[in-house]
Amino acid sequence: MSDDVLLAARGISKRFGGVQALHAVSLTIRRGEVYGLIGPNGAGKTSFFNVLTGLYSADEGSVTFGGATLALGAPHRIVGAGISRTFQNIRLFGAMSALENVMVGRHIRLRTGVIGAILRTPAARAEEADTAARAHELLRYVGIDRLANQQATHLSYGDQRRLEIARALATGPRLLALDEPAAGMNATETAGLRALVEKMRDDGLTVLLIEHDVKLVMGLCDRVAVLDYGEKIAEDVPDVVRRDPRVITAYLGTEAV
Repeated sequence: MSDDVLLAARGISKRFGGVQALHAVSLTIRRGEVYGLIGPNGAGKTSFFNVLTGLYSADEGSVTFGGATLALGAPHRIVGAGISRTFQNIRLFGAMSALENVMVGRHIRLRTGVIGAILRTPAARAEEADTAARAHELLRYVGIDRLANQQATHLSYGDQRRLEIARALATGPRLLALDEPAAGMNATETAGLRALVEKMRDDGLTVLLIEHDVKLVMGLCDRVAVLDYGEKIAEDVPDVVRRDPRVITAYLGTEAV
């Protein structure tokens, strides 16, 4: 495998009863790129995301991440390996502050454990302080540090999206998987999201992006794959993908973007 390949999925298949959600999907994601995954509704994009992040078990196929085989179907191990995600439908702890939401994401990297937290040992207190400081840094990174003490449920829609990204970043990922992060955003919020993803890429993070905003995908992603009826029909740089006749027929319509 090339040293620049961070993730390689090979022959991923998933069935739900008589429905073939994914059929032998293979793709590679390179280190430091923004990789887009698009397709019409029902194409299998979220199913692939859920297999990759452990919510579903694959019926067939394997994934290699950072040169090691990924334990599909084990979300905690996948996060521990360095893959974190956001969700199409926002899943924050609404009654907790923005800061606390991000601190929750950091817990997978903590070492003191439950006993240390209960006994409030010096090591646990020091680690909690470090976690809070890191959470503040991440809120600043995504542009909402001024909202650190506000309940998540009181944040605007766009800020909730940013908070989800901050919480995902708190796990220390090498690959950040974003499931339709621009859904429901207005033009200003979408432009801000694009700038944030570009900043993450510039800082060396690899991003996998599912998104229905085709203009955003084509303008932001380094490479794009297209699924249709659970099969990959294209994978290339945006200029090539948007001119592919199969992609135009399946998804983009009669006019290329």
